[in-house]
Amino acid sequence: MQIAFLGLGAMGHNMAANLLKSGHPLHVWNRSPEPVQALVESGAKAAATPAECGLADVVFSMLADDDATRAVLVDGGVLDAMAPGSIHVNMATVSVAFAREMAALHVARGIGYVAAPVLGRVDVAAAGKLNILAGGTDELIARVQPLLDLMGQKTWRFGDAPEQANAVKLGCNLTLACAIEAMGEGSALAGAHGIPAASFIELITSTLFAGSPVYKGYGGMIAEERYSPAGFKLSLGQKDVRLAVEAGRAQGLPLAFGDALQTVFKEAVDHGDAGLDLAALGKNAVRRGGAA
Repeated sequence: MQIAFLGLGAMGHNMAANLLKSGHPLHVWNRSPEPVQALVESGAKAAATPAECGLADVVFSMLADDDATRAVLVDGGVLDAMAPGSIHVNMATVSVAFAREMAALHVARGIGYVAAPVLGRVDVAAAGKLNILAGGTDELIARVQPLLDLMGQKTWRFGDAPEQANAVKLGCNLTLACAIEAMGEGSALAGAHGIPAASFIELITSTLFAGSPVYKGYGGMIAEERYSPAGFKLSLGQKDVRLAVEAGRAQGLPLAFGDALQTVFKEAVDHGDAGLDLAALGKNAVRRGGAA
């Protein structure tokens, strides 16, 4: 079996590296050559064009957003190069509307389509311990499950329609952003009354939210003011919250927290925080009180 991976950013590079453990030939492509070369040195084969990856039996993609995915998979000729019966596994966080459009494009070509966005930061991806949210038919997911198992500790099934998994992922990222903003504001409130952020974070992660990796991990980053290097860029969080709000609106469901967070993200981006980690929402909360 031939497999391929398109999109070797911080997450994709580690996920592709774990796929090398399958023993199957792995073709890789990325816009910039450095991540490709690193994987070639580990045994992968470099694809000269995205379309070359389309010749594989199973094609994985982990691209930044709807536009990047469309540019590579559709405009880049990957789908046109894929043979009927092959499978594309899209592991990116994309909009529900785009996921539905992609599913239709695959059906028209006789290509299998699985949505498999992931939960986990870069270190989790490197360890092969991601949680994978899969949407698609049982038959398609069963065919790629051994490969998913190389990248994740568990595959969670969410419906036969691929876009259902994307809706769940957007819900997860909305919840994540709410949690981080809440920690940031709580820490800022304590700080405004002379209590160090570290003391506040220690309290809530030992009591109210004990055992939560989100509160522990992101809370620690807020307490230490450690916003770089970014494991999950604030700009990507902004995109995901926007997509969540749009997905809710499409179903007649307003998301009050989502609307509020869009204002918060704009505020942070306008202050130059787009390239920082999502934990920088904590920095933004403090800044509202007049701190730099």
